[in-house]
Amino acid sequence: MAELDSRIDYAPTHEMNGIKYRRGHVLPFGGTMVPNGVNFSIYSSAATACTLVLFKKNEDIPYTEIEFPQEFRIGNVYSMIVFDLDYENLEYGYRMDGPFDPVEGHRFDKNKILSDPYAKAIGGRDTWLGDPKWDSPFPFRSKLVFEDFDWEEDKPLEIPTEDLIIYEMHVRSFTRHSSSGVKNKGTFAGTREKIQYFKELGVNCIELMPIYEFDEWEHSKKHPDTGELLINYWGYSTLNFFAPKAGYAATGKYGMQVDELKTLIKELHKNGIEVFLDVVFNHTAEGDHRGPSISFKGIDNKTYYMLTPEGYYYNFSGTGNTLNCNHPVVRNMVLDCLRYWASEYHIDGFRFDLAAILGRAQDGSPLNNPPLLESLAYDPILAKCKLIAEAWDAGGLYQVGSFPCYGRWAEWNGKYRDTIRKFLKGEEALVGELSQRVQGSPDMYLSRGATAGINFITCHDGFTLYDLFAYDYKHNDANGENNNDGGNDNDSWNCGWEGETSDPGINYLRHKQIKNALTILMVSQGVPMILAGDEMGNTQYGNNNAYCHDSELSWLNWDLLKSNSDLFYFAKHVISLRHAHPVLRNKYHFQNRDYKGSGYPDISFHGVNAWNADWSDSSRVFAFMLDGNHAKNGFLTDDFIYVAMNMYWDGLPFELPMLPEGKSWHVSVNTEMPPMQDFYPVSQELKIENQHSFIVGPRSIIVLIGK
Repeated sequence: MAELDSRIDYAPTHEMNGIKYRRGHVLPFGGTMVPNGVNFSIYSSAATACTLVLFKKNEDIPYTEIEFPQEFRIGNVYSMIVFDLDYENLEYGYRMDGPFDPVEGHRFDKNKILSDPYAKAIGGRDTWLGDPKWDSPFPFRSKLVFEDFDWEEDKPLEIPTEDLIIYEMHVRSFTRHSSSGVKNKGTFAGTREKIQYFKELGVNCIELMPIYEFDEWEHSKKHPDTGELLINYWGYSTLNFFAPKAGYAATGKYGMQVDELKTLIKELHKNGIEVFLDVVFNHTAEGDHRGPSISFKGIDNKTYYMLTPEGYYYNFSGTGNTLNCNHPVVRNMVLDCLRYWASEYHIDGFRFDLAAILGRAQDGSPLNNPPLLESLAYDPILAKCKLIAEAWDAGGLYQVGSFPCYGRWAEWNGKYRDTIRKFLKGEEALVGELSQRVQGSPDMYLSRGATAGINFITCHDGFTLYDLFAYDYKHNDANGENNNDGGNDNDSWNCGWEGETSDPGINYLRHKQIKNALTILMVSQGVPMILAGDEMGNTQYGNNNAYCHDSELSWLNWDLLKSNSDLFYFAKHVISLRHAHPVLRNKYHFQNRDYKGSGYPDISFHGVNAWNADWSDSSRVFAFMLDGNHAKNGFLTDDFIYVAMNMYWDGLPFELPMLPEGKSWHVSVNTEMPPMQDFYPVSQELKIENQHSFIVGPRSIIVLIGK
């Protein structure tokens, strides 16, 4: 340390009110601990002056403010090292001086204290729904973090994409309910207590809805009729891209949210489970011209946001503003952020909310070769991270099947969702499209392979899987928006009664339909994603947009594991079936031919007659067979798998394809059968007596194993 103390570049040159400081390092941006001090660095292209504002933790009045001397500015970057600071009790922000000229894109106001876009932690909101401090001049305090976590031997898992089974979940909803049985409900620590549940279910990747800092009080209101507090519950409105949310940590009130999240990730990795983050780089919490100046708007509005020629905000996100992601400075911030999560938190992959926005130019027009998407695809630090796009935005840009991929990007396959939902309802003229979806959508991803598509039937946005078969229409009155919010194109079917019912026939059909959906999802090529709670029949009572509910409407009721145990055990089985059969998890598309000389093509299509699929518009039946000799494109050998789907309202006999000599068909799944008789464990499948035909019940699916 003595040697460091004697270094000229770590010796103070200035002093004010007992605070010693000197010229800093321009990179990295943010607040970074250096010997005996902290390096502060911030960019602004148009500010005329910048002042560092230092607070002691939780105090409303700063204890000092230091204006950056002009000689401390290099280009458009202000940097300074301040010495002998109390790292753990320090909170900081900036005042930026410059023109207030909205038409020209500038909204500087030196009276506002702004949060650091590169802060690694945010103070001031250390507990969930804590005091919003409406009158505070600086409610979101930038903080330093110690990068001293002991990762032991941990590293990202790098599970092959085709082997993933993704489980999308909200950290608070997952364990907040009184039935969760965990000590620290609704937190990272609470999720860690459920790791054995993930393993029992069989998922090997959890995708966390936004877990970086957001303001749950944003746009909060009371329901006009019920008085219920409605808040920003989902968190798709970012305050800071680098900081994990203190309100999601049991230790957040002690400033330990970083370590708590890292501990969760390390333990998940120890158990073979990857972690994806849902990231929202399309907009921020600052809103449009009527919104607050929290950070970006007051630091460099013109750089960070897409602006109209009149200085207003383009709104391709539907939330008031659009981040200017293809500006080089903003692009670098996104890269820095993702690199940080990948390197410091060992994150395995990222799902990009409304990712079509990331391909828009600064004037909002779609780019043919978006620099940000290309940079992410080829970044050396992100080289092994999975990148997943929600390939549409609120401005009408829909790129499912055409999102710029650079050999790296996968997509949420919205067309898979729509096709499977309609087929399960019993709609006609879908068999041709269904055949593409179960093959991994080669009609959309022919050159990209089956893993380009993330297959899902439900996600956080929309009906749960149970509600998909219990409601014909959305029931969003609890949101206080007169049922006008949320999508109307749900492709749902209530099975004969709207909402809850005691009719055993309807409830039996609903459970069967859930099992049908899970079966199709797990036997389709591509990467399956299920919504947390779907495996136990979770309901939101017809609400398809529960973004504002921190209540039992959103919380996962773990008692459903008992009342809907048949769904959980069935889900476990179809997941284990997928894990057991590599022929269900090909990286590349089928060739629809026999390239192994086995006598069978890799995939063949059938109907009620073997080798003769019914492609007519009136058809509601579809069957396919996979030859395990072509598993994983020929690198492994597997059994034959035959899947027959009958969405007709009567049972139908399906003629079975003949197997090679010495092999027989065995039942793995039959959704027509009563609970706990509708599947047979892997390697314990039941050999059927009639090897020539099988009656598939009404609105039912069978999976047979040829071995």
